[in-house]
This record gives sequence, C-alpha cells and structure tokens, in this order.
Amino acid sequence: MKILVTGGLGFIGSHTVVELLNSNYDVIIADNLYNSKEEVLEKLEKIAGKKIKLYKYDLKDKSKVDKIFETEKDIEAVIHFAGYKAVGESVKKPLMYYSNNLISTTNLLEVMQKYNVRKFIFSSSATVYGDNGEIKYVETMGRGETTSPYGTTKAMIEKILEDLYFSDNSWNITLLRYFNPVGAHESGLIGEEPNGIPNNLMPYVMKVASGKLETLSIFGNDYPTIDGTGVRDYIHVVDLAKGHVKALQNAPDGLNTYNLGSGKGVSVLELITTFEKVNNIKLNYKIVDRRPGDLPEYFADATKALKELNWKTEKTIEDICRDSWNYEKNLEK
Repeated sequence: MKILVTGGLGFIGSHTVVELLNSNYDVIIADNLYNSKEEVLEKLEKIAGKKIKLYKYDLKDKSKVDKIFETEKDIEAVIHFAGYKAVGESVKKPLMYYSNNLISTTNLLEVMQKYNVRKFIFSSSATVYGDNGEIKYVETMGRGETTSPYGTTKAMIEKILEDLYFSDNSWNITLLRYFNPVGAHESGLIGEEPNGIPNNLMPYVMKVASGKLETLSIFGNDYPTIDGTGVRDYIHVVDLAKGHVKALQNAPDGLNTYNLGSGKGVSVLELITTFEKVNNIKLNYKIVDRRPGDLPEYFADATKALKELNWKTEKTIEDICRDSWNYEKNLEK
C-alpha cells in the first residue's frame, strides 16, 4: 500500500514515516522544506534501511500536487502534516497561515478527488477545542473558540473535511487531534528542532540544558493545579506516529475523529524535575507572570482511540525526557 505523507520531513511527519516503513508500507514524501531540512531524509533512510522518494514541492502549487499523483499511479492514502504550525508566528502573520494551510489542503483534496484517492488522515490538534471549560477533552465536545490563527486553520480544515464527506461519503476521513507531542526517536537521529527561539516547553528545556539559552521561564505558579504550574498531556512522538499507522489500519469507514494523548496530565514542574532526575542535569528556571490565553489544565480522553483503533501510549514521561536529551546531545556532535 503506497502512502503519500505531506510534510514528511517535519517533526511528527518524519517519525510517522519511520513507523509506516516499519509496518511495510511504501512511503513517498512531499515537503517544501519551509520548516524542515532535507538531511532528515538521509536519517530516515538510515533508520528504516530503505530508500524513500521525496518530492520537494509546495502544495500551494496545484500543478505540482497533480504531478505527484500523475507520477505515482497507485497512491492509496494520504497523511497530511504539511502546514505552518507556530502559534506566535500565526498571530503576527495570519494571512500567511490562512493562505498556506487552507490552499495547500484544498489543492490536495481536489487532486485526490481527480485521481479517485479517498483515504485521508489529517494532522489536527487539541487546540480546536478552545477553552471549553472542561479539563478532560473528549471528542464529543466539538470545537470551541480557537486562540490563534494557527488553531483556526486546524478547525477550518476539519470543517472543510466534514463538508466534503457530507457531499460525498465515499471518502474515508480521519481527524487526529494531538495533545502535546514531545520526545525523539530512540536512535537520536531525528527529533524536534524548531527554528529560532522555541515556543514549546520541551524544546526550550533542551536549549537551557545544553547552555544555548540561560534560563527557562515558567509562566505562572498560581494555577489551581497540583503544584500551581500549568498541566498538559505530553505524548511521545513515537507513540503519536504509531497512532497514524493504527488509524490507517483500523479506522472504520466514514468520517472519524480521535484524540491522541496519554490521558493524563503532567505539570510543568513535574516535567522539569523528571528531566533533571533522568538526565542528571540541573536546569536554571524562574517563575514569571502567566501568559494570556494559557489554560490551567487539560488532557485527553483517549478512550475512543483505544476502543476503535487499538491504540494507546506506551512510552513514559521518563522516556520522553531521556529521548529528547539524547537527540539534543547528538545535535552537538
């Protein structure tokens, strides 16, 4: 079975490519290298022991999307990761995010329709729930008010996919809502390497641990949580990648939505102390004011993914901390 993975050289996409190849799928990648590096391809081939075809195409160019499907006659499914994803950047450059994320997706879907490829897995996000007032997010909650243009593009694409399925139920569409993907492949060859100063906690921890940044800021310690710091659902990227393989194999026909998370919350301080303990490193951190828009606590109800996809997380927060640091140390070499 041949699978097209868009954004397959990015953080989550690259780990999913490895798991697909481990499950004996034939994988091709489309990636415009906006937020990824071509050298990741060589690392993927080293991990999997297989050659992978890469199309260095931008999906906003519909003729290039068409060329992929014209060349690769037997694509059976698409896993769509490609898209801009930095929350802060999306607030500063909303038009860039709406243009890129929406146009690339509609181009892809139109070309899939033309070539009669109807199986589509979309990389969505828990951000589509917005501030629903609940702590444990369950799929039946539906979408809330998003807090950034990035989040709004995810919600809009979900709606586009729902409308598409309503118009033609021969489509098989799976929406996967991620929580907080972290970690790296155990080989230390691939992991998260954001451009510039990181937005997310774990990449920032890596930069402080390696001495590239001086201090880690914890935004607020007066939330109504276990230790006053924000609580999130951290999921190892390899577990997340395996969730895509399970969705490909087990998702029932139709339009289906799943949370991919561990089902339990971990506080910022718990993550920091675990990282220090596992890797025997002391982190320099300080408490600063809360960030506007940050929620005190949320995590996934992943019951549906277990029941229907036979998927659950296997890796621990200790694995996450160990693998993240292993990848960071490899970057230094």
